[in-house]
Amino acid sequence: MMQIRPVSDLRNKFSDIEKVVQNGDPVYLTKNGYGTMVVMSLDSFSRLAEPEEYIMDVADQAASSTDVRLSHEEVFGNLREKLNV
Repeated sequence: MMQIRPVSDLRNKFSDIEKVVQNGDPVYLTKNGYGTMVVMSLDSFSRLAEPEEYIMDVADQAASSTDVRLSHEEVFGNLREKLNV
């Protein structure tokens, strides 16, 4: 859910804003009724700034949780079959 807050909340209600961004939602800050900045978690920022790096991090976490390993042909061969390439 979109959260729009005055920039003074960043100082006065930091823990509330921190809870919102840690849940993955950005907080839009305003000054005198106009948007000035967005606060987001580091995880959300990394997905925006470096999507490939984020995807590789997710893949590394998934790989560390299982002993199953697939060959190149197992991964891309099945994909080629599905795409009829």
